[in-house]
Amino acid sequence: MPEHFSNEAASLANIEKSFGGGPDSMVHVLKGSTLAARMGEMLLLIGPSGCGKTTLLSILCGTLKPDSGQVILFGRRLQEMKDSEITKYRGQNIGFVFQQFNLIPTLTLAENVAVPLLINGTSTRNAERIACEALARVGLGDRTRTKPGKLSGGQQQRVAIARALVHSPRLIVCDEPTSALDKETGAHIMDFLREIANDDQRAVIIVTHDPRIYKYADRIAEMEDGRILQETTGRTAIAEKYLSVPH
Repeated sequence: MPEHFSNEAASLANIEKSFGGGPDSMVHVLKGSTLAARMGEMLLLIGPSGCGKTTLLSILCGTLKPDSGQVILFGRRLQEMKDSEITKYRGQNIGFVFQQFNLIPTLTLAENVAVPLLINGTSTRNAERIACEALARVGLGDRTRTKPGKLSGGQQQRVAIARALVHSPRLIVCDEPTSALDKETGAHIMDFLREIANDDQRAVIIVTHDPRIYKYADRIAEMEDGRILQETTGRTAIAEKYLSVPH
């Protein structure tokens, strides 16, 4: 594994998180979870529904606070930051790709992609110019004035990726980016995300139930019942563990 993988983008240590209003209704979702995301790496987080993957990712991104444990994002401890600081820091450093794309149907593609830039204070004119450049990089430079409803699912996902990357975040977080796509389209999306993960100035984390994309990972972390059970690192080890038998 390349040495630059030792460069941590984010880390979670001994994270505990419960939900509920009292002892009888308390649900203990995370139970001492520990995980790190590294620069130049594609990390897949897998496990059954309800095991705590989304909660863990939300805590890593600062959209949810843990009951206990430590969260460090690019060298800064989130617990030591005010909510407003976390929001700004997240907006500058993290790009999100969602399963359902979350595009605004009344906006053009360029306007959709420009949203993170506008949130970060870029002028409307510059935001739209940068958004058009981002769309060109994902092969949609000729569709900047199109509305999302005119696109296929794969094209909409490419717009979502352009939006996630438009402000040059160091961490890309993807929630089931291929589960709603056919095999060929999903492969194109993963090829693109793989290129991003090859950049040693960026990290990519993907939460997935889709075994078709395991082959793209540098590391796979298995989660169950609120804990990281095990991690498998390296393409050879991943292939031997996950790809040698049918899923």
